[in-house]
Amino acid sequence: MSYRLRAHTADIAVEATATDLEALFGSVADGLAAAMCESTPAGGERFELETQAESVEALLYEYLDQLIYERDVRLVLPVRNAVTIHDDDDGWQLSASARGVPLAEVDAREIKAITYSEMTVERRDEEWYGYVVFDV
Repeated sequence: MSYRLRAHTADIAVEATATDLEALFGSVADGLAAAMCESTPAGGERFELETQAESVEALLYEYLDQLIYERDVRLVLPVRNAVTIHDDDDGWQLSASARGVPLAEVDAREIKAITYSEMTVERRDEEWYGYVVFDV
């Protein structure tokens, strides 16, 4: 699993690949953290979250949006993201956890929102590919 930050006009994007969908979501979330902060100290408590959506793209959007919400409410930078995904007749379900590094301990840039318009989540050969633009 890996991610790269990509320049995108006035915004910033993350491009990620992984062997499975869960690892892809975790990589994109780690890319979100890297877009906000170059390095993170050890420490911080893990927290959990859950979300659901009708499509895999909507699930990624909801997940990343929830991480930004958690950042704003808990005042933490979510790092070391771990994700479990299930799909069934009711749609896609996600359970995740992250280590919340207190924002007071990092020099972080604000990501305002997730941009849905250019979001890509797709299977490419033997791996999953994701691309998300963040509004800074």
